[in-house]
Formats: sequence, C-alpha cells, structure tokens
Amino acid sequence: MAGRYDSNPFDEEDVNPFSQRGSVPPASNSRLSPLPPEPADFYNDRNATIDIPLDNAKDLKKKEKELQAKDAELNKREKELRRREEAAARAGIVIEEKNWPPFFPIIHHDIANEIPIHLQRLQYVAFATFLGLVACLFWNIIAVTTAWIRGEAVTIWFLAIIYFISGCPGAYVLWYRPLYNAMRTESALKYGWFFFFYMLHIAFVVFSAVAPPVVFKGKSLAGILPAVDLIGKHILVGIFYFIGFGFFCIESLMSIWVLQQVYMYFRGSGKAAELKREAARGALRATL
Repeated sequence: MAGRYDSNPFDEEDVNPFSQRGSVPPASNSRLSPLPPEPADFYNDRNATIDIPLDNAKDLKKKEKELQAKDAELNKREKELRRREEAAARAGIVIEEKNWPPFFPIIHHDIANEIPIHLQRLQYVAFATFLGLVACLFWNIIAVTTAWIRGEAVTIWFLAIIYFISGCPGAYVLWYRPLYNAMRTESALKYGWFFFFYMLHIAFVVFSAVAPPVVFKGKSLAGILPAVDLIGKHILVGIFYFIGFGFFCIESLMSIWVLQQVYMYFRGSGKAAELKREAARGALRATL
C-alpha cells in the first residue's frame, strides 16, 4: 500500500509555459523605459477654455433669426391662403385645376369624381358630342380646303376657319360647361341655360348636314347638297364633302339623344318646377 504522503502519480511537473528552463534566456534584466509623468491637472483641467471665434457665433445667431423670420412669413402666408380658401368655399366658389387634355391642360374635367354615378354615362355621351362637333368642324376645314384648291372661292375657306375658331370654344362655354355644372350642382337654372344653347347647337349641325345654298352657295359647309354638286366636277372633293355630311349626321343624332335624355331626367327630378319658381322670383325681383 502506498504511503499516506506519497506523491500524486497524475501530478504534472514543469508544465508552466513561463518557466525559465532549457535554452530560454532569462528575461529578468530586460525592462521597458517608463513613460514621462503626466501633469497633475491632466484629467481635471476644468478651467481650460475653448476658443470659439466671435464672428462665427454672430453669424449663427443672424442665420437663426433669418430662419425664424422666414418661418413666421411662411406661416402667415399659409394662414392667409387658408382664410381665402375658406371664404371662397363659403361663397360657393370652387377653385378648379386644369387637367384636360393631359398633354396640354386647358380645361377642368373630372366626370368620374364630380358627377353623380347615375349621370356619368349621360355626361360622357354629352362630352362625346362636344368632341364630335370639334371633329366635324375640323374635317369641314379639310373638305373646304380641297374645294378651294380645286377652284372654289377663298371666301368659303375663311368661313370654315371662322366656324372652327368660334364654334369649339363657344360650344364649351355655352352648353357643355353649363350641363357639367348643372349635373354637378343640380342647379335648375344651369339646366335651362343648357337647353337653350343646346337646341341652337342641334339646329346648327342639322343645317350643316344639309348645307343649303344660302351663304356662298353653301360650299363653306360639308353637307349633302354641296357634296352632290361637287361630285360631278371633282370626285375627290365630293368624297370629302360626303364624309363631312356623314359626320354632321352622326353628330345630329347623338345630340338629339342627349337632349332627350337630359330633358327626361330634368322632368323626372322635379327640376322643371324649381326652374319655374326661380324664373318667377327673378321676374318679381325685376319688377320690384
């Protein structure tokens, strides 16, 4: 039996990696040079001052004042703009943004968001009649130009230009825009304005489709009568006039349908009685 104080057989000796044995030279004599002493107030220098140029501080304060002044001015303008918008809204004035046509906006037109859904189809067809009138008058210029080239008087060409320049914006202002506002605001007075000028529009397109020899032998309008007269002289000119006659016929039929549908809605919604009351009040005010 092993003794009480025998050495541990599992004890490892000389495993210290820092032991100085063998060929490793002693390092007892190698020392690093000490760092120079730090000043006593190196970490507690509370009295040290930071040099900030006074000019920079003044510039910062000046810029801060300028920004505050601009901010105050913007707030003032914003309040003024909001006040004007609220006043316009109370007065019933609607600020409209021009959005049509998309490539060159010249008018405000938003049927999908401003017209009641049950009237949108009718409004789209009315807008199609407006565009149809523009197409008819533009084609009329082309047809009359061919007739002028073939020997007709230049007067009919000038008349065709006048029809286009005055007819397109006139139609928008006189009957399409009143219908748009009438359907948007349900104004009986605007409906009455639309009916009056839209009937004049229908009379004009029907007259253009026939083009009787009343003004300059009727050749300033591409209707059926000048088309029949020109087809024997110049076939190409006659074909252009027949195409114009077809355009005016389609425009007439669509316009008559729109007038009928708007009138049916006008009567069914009770706007006719409201228009009569407004007319009576207007006559009474005029009398007084």
